[in-house]
Amino acid sequence: MGTAERRKAPEDGGAAGSTAREAPDSDIPAAGPDVSARELPARADRPEEREEQSTYRPLWTEEPARRRRLPDPVRTAAVRAVLVVAVTLISAMVAFLCTMAGSWLAFPMVIGSVAGTVVATWGVLDVWVTRQVWNQRHGVVSVPSSTARAVRRERRRARRQARSAERAQERIRRRGGTGQLSHP
Repeated sequence: MGTAERRKAPEDGGAAGSTAREAPDSDIPAAGPDVSARELPARADRPEEREEQSTYRPLWTEEPARRRRLPDPVRTAAVRAVLVVAVTLISAMVAFLCTMAGSWLAFPMVIGSVAGTVVATWGVLDVWVTRQVWNQRHGVVSVPSSTARAVRRERRRARRQARSAERAQERIRRRGGTGQLSHP
C-alpha cells in the first residue's frame, strides 16, 4: 500500500499537510498529529465519507486450491469408506456401552462391530486400489520439477526420427537401390 492509498488528499482545497490518515485495515480513521479528536465525527458526516464506507469490500479473496480435486471414482470410494468407518465406530461404541451396562444387545453389537471392521477395512483398501487404477489408466500428473516426462518425450522423438529415417531408406531400396533420392 503506497502513501497515496494511506493518505487522502483534501478535496475542499485545504492545505496539503492537513490530510487525514486511515487505519491500515479498517474504514475507521485514526487520529494523527494533524487530525484532532473533535474533527473525527464531523468528517464521517461528509457525503464522500458515507459513500466510501458503503462501498463493497470482499470479506475474503479466492485463492486457487493447493491440491487437485480427487477424481470422481476415487472421491465416491472415499466417501463410502468414511461412512462405513463412521458407522463401524458408532457400533463399536454402542457395543462397548451395552457390554458395560450388561444389556442383552451387547453380543449382537460386538458381532456387528467385527463385521463392520472387516467392511471398513475393505472400504479403505477400495479407496487405495481405485486411486492406483485411476493413476494407471489416466496417467499421473507430474510435478514441474520432474524430469521423467521430458526424458520420455526425448526418447519418443528419437525413436520417431529413427523410424522415419529407416522408412526413407526402405523407400530408396524399393525403387531399385540406385541411390536416387528423387524421380528420374
